[in-house]
Amino acid sequence: MSEDDLPEADRAEGAPHPRHTAQLFGQTVAEDTFLDATKEGRRHHAWLLTGPRGVGKATLAWRIARFLRTEETGDAGLFGEAPAPASLDVAEDHPVARRISALSDPGTLLIRRAWDPDRKRLKAQITVDEVRKLNSFFGLSSTDGGSRVVIVDSADEMNPSAANALLKVLEEPPANAVLLLISHQPARLLPTIRSRCRTLRLAPLSPEDLARALQQAGADVDDAGALAELAAGSAGDALRLTTGGGLAIYAEIIALFAQAPNMDRQAARAFAEAAAARGAEARLELSLRLLDLALVRLARAAAGHPPASDAAQGESEALAKLAGLAPARDWASLQQTLSARLGHGLAVNVDTSSLITDALLQINEAARG
Repeated sequence: MSEDDLPEADRAEGAPHPRHTAQLFGQTVAEDTFLDATKEGRRHHAWLLTGPRGVGKATLAWRIARFLRTEETGDAGLFGEAPAPASLDVAEDHPVARRISALSDPGTLLIRRAWDPDRKRLKAQITVDEVRKLNSFFGLSSTDGGSRVVIVDSADEMNPSAANALLKVLEEPPANAVLLLISHQPARLLPTIRSRCRTLRLAPLSPEDLARALQQAGADVDDAGALAELAAGSAGDALRLTTGGGLAIYAEIIALFAQAPNMDRQAARAFAEAAAARGAEARLELSLRLLDLALVRLARAAAGHPPASDAAQGESEALAKLAGLAPARDWASLQQTLSARLGHGLAVNVDTSSLITDALLQINEAARG
């Protein structure tokens, strides 16, 4: 396997890498916050990009990198002063943009989980060896005199040694350095790392922005509303649902829910066998996640908070019927119990088909009141 063919830890399967993504949708507030800080001379040396997974944090980081690396070489205004930038946009054919896309820009460094050539897989964590690349990166003088940008994707994946090594850089940042730390779960980071960063929080995407983001990624979007419901505004999750047939899987789950308390055992068994089929790991992951999500949506509906819109045909009717057969606390308790049981069963290699079938039958029994 050549280096160009190696898996990338910071790229969602079926999607282009964020450094190749030109536009960012639905995150105007975060973009403007960074841009205003730059224009007003308040740009911090370290930024923590947070928010749900898949809402555009990495795309924003690469947009900022392109912007910073071209900022000092912008066209001069009428009186010799560069005009104030109106956006983070950089032309795709700009030499810096092309170099960044090829990961060959000398002023930009990406830190992520590395490929383990011995085990033929990505490492589970970002190791201290990856963070130590900062020493040689900052040790070289900037040939163009511009900003030097570091992207850590994601900072949550650093092991303790790597986190401490990064902290030392944050405590004494080099001149003209900007570090962009992407974090899905900032609470997992060292408090001292968080305290040395300025936070940019990105929000879940609206259905309209989600659809535009998916179209940019080359995905066919048949039902943006249903995807928005199930993906909770995450383009990354929506893409996984699209490529993995998630909407069809969720429709099967809701169809089984609609039968309770007289669920067709054969249909339940067929659903479980399809999820547990050999070589269908992606379907299994989606099936378990969507079954858990269906129970969460049911518990909320029973508590008087039904979904804003259906994610599958007949969902409102199915959830309303089940909500009338058992109280919300029972559905919430069952969701937690089944989630823990399924997770434990997978960890100890219990037959997956039996696990899922049993979970569906427990839902059926709960509907008997």
